[in-house]
Amino acid sequence: MAAETAGAERPGDAGRIGRDRDAGSAGTPRAARSAWPGPLVWWRRRSLRLRLTVTASAVLAVALALAAALLVLVLGRALIASTDEVAYQRARDVAALADAGRLYDPVTVPDGTIVQVLDARGRVTHVTPGADRLVPLVPERDRAARRGGRGLFVDGGPYGIPGPLRVVVVRADQGRTVIAARSFKDVSDSISTTVHTLVVGTPLLLLLLAAVSWMIIGRTLRPIAALRAGAEEISGTARARRLPVPEARDEVHDLATTLNAMLDRLEAAGASQRALVSDAAHELRSPLASIRLQLEVALGHPEGQDWRETAEGVLEDTMRLSRLAEGLLTLARLDERRRPHRMEEVDLADLAASTAERYDGALVTLGAMEPARVRGDAMDLTRVLVNLLDNAVRHARSRVTVELRARDRAVLVVTDDGPGVPEADRERVFHRFTRLDDARSRDDGGAGLGLAIVRETVRAHGGSVRLEDAGPGLRAVVVLPLA
Repeated sequence: MAAETAGAERPGDAGRIGRDRDAGSAGTPRAARSAWPGPLVWWRRRSLRLRLTVTASAVLAVALALAAALLVLVLGRALIASTDEVAYQRARDVAALADAGRLYDPVTVPDGTIVQVLDARGRVTHVTPGADRLVPLVPERDRAARRGGRGLFVDGGPYGIPGPLRVVVVRADQGRTVIAARSFKDVSDSISTTVHTLVVGTPLLLLLLAAVSWMIIGRTLRPIAALRAGAEEISGTARARRLPVPEARDEVHDLATTLNAMLDRLEAAGASQRALVSDAAHELRSPLASIRLQLEVALGHPEGQDWRETAEGVLEDTMRLSRLAEGLLTLARLDERRRPHRMEEVDLADLAASTAERYDGALVTLGAMEPARVRGDAMDLTRVLVNLLDNAVRHARSRVTVELRARDRAVLVVTDDGPGVPEADRERVFHRFTRLDDARSRDDGGAGLGLAIVRETVRAHGGSVRLEDAGPGLRAVVVLPLA
């Protein structure tokens, strides 16, 4: 009994097992369905050439289908109207003859139009040769509704005429009615032939247009494929590589030109970075070598060494390293931000006066100082003034003058009476690690970063800086927009 009880299913198990089986059987299709991408995702993953070709072909298919339907509709209506016009004209001619009393039996019509003339009681009195003399082509109820030239279709089989007829009813004098009918079989065959031609020819034309679109789009996208192939060949170590520029002056040409200009900027930036690293390593090597030499000499001959003098020499080289590191850090921050960290109104006159007070009053003097407020970072602008004054003091013979003018812009001028800078070198001195021949001394010259920091800082504030001849001496002119 225990075994039987254990082997038997409890009432709740059957329902649970059934639900589990249903869930298991339904789980696989759900997983399979979730693995398939949606139609939009599938469509977006296709190539641009395929999507453009399919889209163009679909638009052409709709346009051709609408054009074919419109052609058949217009052609059918035009042929029906032409047939009705001819039948109506023949009926009017016969009615005119009947009204004039010159109508004979059988009625003679030159173009094969079937004519029946009915009297007031609806009996056929005159017909064209071969027409039915007993039964009118149009029943009485239709004759009353169709008078006035409006045609209608009538089956010609009961009258021994193959195909449909186009019938027009016209009234005449004395209650008589003229019925004119023309065979519509030839017209119907022409429309049918046109429809069959369009049914067969339109898909063939669509296939031809799709093939032409595929080739044209492929040739259009070929320059893009060339750009992609050219981009794949450019590596991080490649030098002076450019993307191919197509001859056509189109959007792809503009894209290739823009990308090549971007590569030029990246290459220039890379060259600048490499030059910066090389120059920085060269500048670091000299003070480090000096420190090492002084320490090696001191340690090698400790008994005859003046340790205070050694410490002073090492400290001087260490300060040079500190200034170099600070300058490099400042340039790195300027390259990263490209704009001041803090933007606030700064009184440039007060800033110039407070900065000039740090120097020897007999050497650095203030000239005309007009009130001028600019927007920017006070610490960055102070660094600009310090670098300009340090450079001017280093080369001045007897005086350095600071002036400030304010018109539509603030113009800060620092002038010294030193040897000046040749005109050919006035732009080059703003490059990083650039020192002229008379400033090569490590003792009285800097690392060549001061003017570079000045230019980058002024540019970040939306201004400009230039050097001019002061005759004698050099004039540094900083132009900043007013607040």
